[in-house]
Amino acid sequence: MGNVGNGRNVRQGLTLAALLTGLLTGCAAAEDDAGATASTAGASAGAAAGATAKAAARGGSVGAAGSACELPVAFDVAEFWKAKAVDAKKASPATGDMAGLADALLRQGPVTMACEIDAKPAGKIGFLRVWTGEPGAADARAVLKGFVTAEKGASKAVYRPFTSGDVTGAEVEYVTRSELLEETRTEHALAVITPRGPVVLHLGGLDDQEHEAMLPAYELAKSTLHVNAA
Repeated sequence: MGNVGNGRNVRQGLTLAALLTGLLTGCAAAEDDAGATASTAGASAGAAAGATAKAAARGGSVGAAGSACELPVAFDVAEFWKAKAVDAKKASPATGDMAGLADALLRQGPVTMACEIDAKPAGKIGFLRVWTGEPGAADARAVLKGFVTAEKGASKAVYRPFTSGDVTGAEVEYVTRSELLEETRTEHALAVITPRGPVVLHLGGLDDQEHEAMLPAYELAKSTLHVNAA
C-alpha cells in the first residue's frame, strides 16, 4: 500500500506541474460540438452517463448570505466536502512574475474563481469550483464556450442545455490532455446567467477515476442550483 500511496502522490505532483506548465505556455482553443461528430462520440456517451449519475448525500449548502461562499447562486454541497471563498483581488499580486501566473490560475475566459469546494475531506482528489463574471449580453452557452476555450488542452466539447427547477443554462462535457502525463481526463461544467452576472460551476479531478467518483457531488449541486435574490 505504501508504494501505491507514493505513486499517487508523485502523479498528483506531476499533474500540478502540468497545470502550471500549461498556464505559462498559453491557452488552446476547444473543439466546438459542431465539429467532427465522430471525434465526440465517446464524450457523448459519457455525457449521457453523467446526466444520470446519482446525486451525493447532502452535507450543507453554499451561496447564500452567511455561507462559506456568498454567490449569485446557491446549491447543496456533498457530505464532507469543504467550501472556501476565493478573493481573486487579494490572492493575485499586483505586479511581478507571479502576477501573471496567479491571474491565469484565478481567471479563465470571461469568469473569475469565487469559490473552491475541496473533495479531500471526503477522500477524493479534486475540486468543485465556482467562477463568476460581470453582467453582459452573452448567453450561458457563449460564456461556457469562452470558459472551455480558455483551458489549455481542452477538446471534444459536447454542449447541451440543462434545467434545474426555474433555472436554465448550458452544460458541457469535454476532455483535457496533459502532455506531461500523456493522458486525457474528463471534465464537466455548467453555466447560468443571473442578474449579477454569469456563473460557471466546474468539476475537474486528478484523473478520470477521481472525476467519476466526484460526479455525484456535481449532480447534487446541479439539481439543487437556484439563483439568489439580487
